[in-house]
Amino acid sequence: MKDTLLRIFTWWNGQTVSVALQTARTGIFVGEDEFGNKYYKAEGALIDRSVGSERRWVVYNGYADASKVPPGWRGWLCHNVDLAPSEENYQPKAWQKPHMENQTGTANAYRPAGSQLSWGQRPAATGDYVSWTPGE
Repeated sequence: MKDTLLRIFTWWNGQTVSVALQTARTGIFVGEDEFGNKYYKAEGALIDRSVGSERRWVVYNGYADASKVPPGWRGWLCHNVDLAPSEENYQPKAWQKPHMENQTGTANAYRPAGSQLSWGQRPAATGDYVSWTPGE
């Protein structure tokens, strides 16, 4: 019962009921990545001319985090490439980094120098700032 309610009222715990129905009705399974995310496409009526008639989507394995989509699958989802990584011999490029979980909101989040949330002392003001005064 709890899983059913979660699927009805939340979108971040995998697929919702409406996505499950859409997937069952029109989804064509394309492949699965190393994180267990499943990718689908649907051939249908032209809905958005900018992306063509083929709709593509991902059903996340667990918590919905877009950073869990590998670069090859991201290119396919965004219509940058025509073939899915499962339909070709895809090899990641040397410059593509492996997945790292989104660190926003954690102690490991990126905090640049000068940020109020960064550790250590904030750098002193450089004196190059001049405030605006009305009438000047």
